[in-house]
Amino acid sequence: MSDIPRRTASRTAKLASLPLGAAGRAAAGWGRRMAGGDREEISAQMVAKSAEQLFAVLGELKGGAMKFGQALSVFEAAVPDEMAEPFRDALVKLQTAAPPMPSADVHRMLAEQFGRGWRARFREFDETPAAAASIGQVHRAVWRDGREVAVKVQYPGAEAALVSDLRQLSRMSRLLAPLAPGMEIKPLIAELRDRMVEELDYRDEAANQRAFAAVFDGDPEIKVPAVVASAPKAMVSEWVAGRKLSDVIRSGTTEERDHAGARLAAFHYSAPYRAHLLHADPHPGNFQILDDGRLLVVDYGAVARLPEGLPGPLVQMTKFALENRPEDLMDLMRSEGFVRAGTEITAAEALGYLAPFTEPLHTERFRFTRAWLQAQAGRVGDLRSPEFDTGRALNLPPQYLLVHRVTLGTLGVLCQLEADVPLRGIVGHWQPELFEADAVT
Repeated sequence: MSDIPRRTASRTAKLASLPLGAAGRAAAGWGRRMAGGDREEISAQMVAKSAEQLFAVLGELKGGAMKFGQALSVFEAAVPDEMAEPFRDALVKLQTAAPPMPSADVHRMLAEQFGRGWRARFREFDETPAAAASIGQVHRAVWRDGREVAVKVQYPGAEAALVSDLRQLSRMSRLLAPLAPGMEIKPLIAELRDRMVEELDYRDEAANQRAFAAVFDGDPEIKVPAVVASAPKAMVSEWVAGRKLSDVIRSGTTEERDHAGARLAAFHYSAPYRAHLLHADPHPGNFQILDDGRLLVVDYGAVARLPEGLPGPLVQMTKFALENRPEDLMDLMRSEGFVRAGTEITAAEALGYLAPFTEPLHTERFRFTRAWLQAQAGRVGDLRSPEFDTGRALNLPPQYLLVHRVTLGTLGVLCQLEADVPLRGIVGHWQPELFEADAVT
């Protein structure tokens, strides 16, 4: 494979096979149950085949297809247990692995970005990619001053592939919905499309990473690799490696999973106030645990810019939900556009819909579990649930979509870890106004 498959017809045909495979088989069983139909058993063989096809198609196409798969991967904890394992394995593969591009194309891209003498910048360059992502792959190398570095090289044809994939996936959003329970697929795809341009220019990513690295320099809990060099389609940063978070999820001890969860929560909730930025790609492939216990965070192509920290209305809504103030909550939601025009919803219904999401903040520690996330997804996504109609009356204004999606994604990873996290203290340190009049229960 010389680059990302670029012909729109070819990519569309491959993506169109997914509803007949992964999404179609999922919808045939669990999807019917969510819609109130018969409780059918899904054969292990069928689910395994679906998962295999999911990885094969999204991984081979890379581009927007793989990025969509990575975005889904943070929600695998919400998938019912009888389906979870095969899809979990497939989605984990999408976090870090995809078919590599040939060395000749890597050399050509580096020559275009750093000049024909690009090899003089390195003492060593490993031709075998160490990792693959949605629009590029990473090679290990030694910089001319002796530092070990990671060299990220964009796939040829990445932009065309992203446009083609996200357009087709948007058309397929209803068929793909069973793969992300409780998550609106079409807005997710639209958001990925909106952030596409900034991710295609690695100079923007390098600027984001430099900003995070400056803030977290010397931090005892978080490590951000330093940027060494950047160009539009190639980037060189400090090589740092630890234990993959996906490995901690799969085989970590209770203590290791709790530790990783606390570090992840600390990073997510502190960055908007420390860096005025939010890392917007929270799938497990972007995190590792170093030998000294720090959380390594990579891939800064997608960020949210938050000059005032997390948006005030979202923080205030959380406070009203925590304090059981339905009328104040409803007034704020209406004024901020969270309630669709012309819909009927009571303050009690709005509070009933949102309050369970604040459950982790009511106690000093909270054990995130797959069962908890599955219950939340079923509550808001099941046609038989009273909260389903409430959810249809609610709206998520565009300016809050990214923060909402990233926070849900982070909670999804905490549930994959099954981590016991002192979330109230972590959040309260950065958002003290949340708990000024609220007592621990």
